[in-house]
Amino acid sequence: MDLDQPTVLLSGEVRIPLLGFGTWQITGPAAYEAVLAALDAGYRHIDTATMYGNEEEIGRAVAESGLRREDVFITTKLPPARVGREQETIEASLRALGTDHVDLWLLHWPPSNPADSIPVWREMLAARDEGLVRTVGVSNFSTAQIDELIQATEETPAVNQIRWSPSLYDRQRHRDHRDRGVVLEGYSPFKTSDLTDPVLVRIAAAHGVSPAQVVLRWHIDHEIVAIPKSVTPERIRTNADVFDFSLTAEEMRDIDALGGS
Repeated sequence: MDLDQPTVLLSGEVRIPLLGFGTWQITGPAAYEAVLAALDAGYRHIDTATMYGNEEEIGRAVAESGLRREDVFITTKLPPARVGREQETIEASLRALGTDHVDLWLLHWPPSNPADSIPVWREMLAARDEGLVRTVGVSNFSTAQIDELIQATEETPAVNQIRWSPSLYDRQRHRDHRDRGVVLEGYSPFKTSDLTDPVLVRIAAAHGVSPAQVVLRWHIDHEIVAIPKSVTPERIRTNADVFDFSLTAEEMRDIDALGGS
């Protein structure tokens, strides 16, 4: 992947762009148009899931973007209800996306029956070993649930995708992921942020950017993957325009403090 934007290294020597484009609740032609706009704006990481029902539109947008497949990082997710149908599910995702592999496959939520977590995780690892996915991870898992997978298989999830923003900042949870070699990926970065907070407004003014851009840059400077979502072309472009500034150590500390931990 030839990228002029920051990435972080995952297990399996896979690099993930620190800025991704989220597609939850975007379906049909809107998904196709939004992803095409995102790729045109410079995003090189698209996040989807089986349950989003938009893999086909995303695959079409990637194919028609003019970009090489290897220059677009694609994540999809396995619904926990598909226990026992893991291979069938990833093969359906690949058909819909029009590709022979995805870069990252996540277990979308911990299964409702905790006993299913390890068998599902083993099947995901098997799909990785078959080359259907480059690397595997989880979403919405606690540290304890991640540790169960590691202890049972000696295989660490590459990523844990969770709700994350300055107001949700949890220093210990961030440290726990780093200590285990699990990259933190944050979804709903704006939904859980107060973009009128004086700290964000002050820092945004100092850099001549918006508070939303500050929130994304805060993720990137922490090496936490951010996946903002929008269907508005102008906002899609603005959210991608976060590589011409960085935050000072003092600004990072001030934003961290918004989480109260």
